[in-house]
Amino acid sequence: MFIEVLKSKIHRVTVTDADLNYIGSITIDRTLMEAAGLIEYEKVQILDNNNGERFETYVIAGEANSGTICLNGAAARRVQRGDIILILSYASMDFEEAKRFKPTVIFPDTATNRLVK
Repeated sequence: MFIEVLKSKIHRVTVTDADLNYIGSITIDRTLMEAAGLIEYEKVQILDNNNGERFETYVIAGEANSGTICLNGAAARRVQRGDIILILSYASMDFEEAKRFKPTVIFPDTATNRLVK
């Protein structure tokens, strides 16, 4: 049996932009992506703390250390600049492996979207 478990989580970052006229996706600061173990084009779930929206999209790498969190395309209608969001990805794995698996969770500074040292 395979189950889906949390693989990666970026906890509480601030939306810096929303670009309705882009193809789609979420642009994430590459430094945050790497710290969370996310790769470009990976499917992610977005949870908006401000309005309760929950939706899926895919990741595009933004400039490293820029603090960029930009929702693109149709997803731009689900958020506003300044909203606090969580970004999650999941992995499918064997039930026994899932019992031992530990997700990567990062807690950036919400004001700057940069890693806290």
